Amino acid sequence: MSESTKPTKTRKSAKSTSTYYEGVGRRKSAIARVRAYLTKKGAVTIGQTTYKAGQFFIQNKELANVYSSQADQALCRKPLAVVDALDQYVVMVKVLGGGPTSQIGAIMHGLARALAKVPSEDLKTKLRVAGLLTRDARVRERRKVGMGGKARRVKQSPKR
Repeated sequence: MSESTKPTKTRKSAKSTSTYYEGVGRRKSAIARVRAYLTKKGAVTIGQTTYKAGQFFIQNKELANVYSSQADQALCRKPLAVVDALDQYVVMVKVLGGGPTSQIGAIMHGLARALAKVPSEDLKTKLRVAGLLTRDARVRERRKVGMGGKARRVKQSPKR
């Protein structure tokens, strides 16, 4: 048998000349991949597009378009507020799975992990004290066999 050689596929991706820090956050079944781009002179160029400092994107949409509530927006930006860096980074998030609340938790966790990779040691301690680097391990309880479809429901036994 002859061994066939397949040509390798190369993808041309838009390279960014800026520095970014990446983190993965998880909450329940939601997973968020977060990139925090460090801005210089108030703007950063990613690929062909220039972004202003302080912008926050989820699935290539502005944060305000995804979460209309001010409380939800504040929770997404909480790690930046803890380290006083709201206007120093452009944040890009890709999130999969879960519901809106668990996605916000995953975004917070991923952003905190990304900021913890910044060479400054005091950022990591601030995030640790605020409790943002700890993963919330609570997940939905799985259903049990013989329980009638729910986790804790017990079938009612007949009286006679």
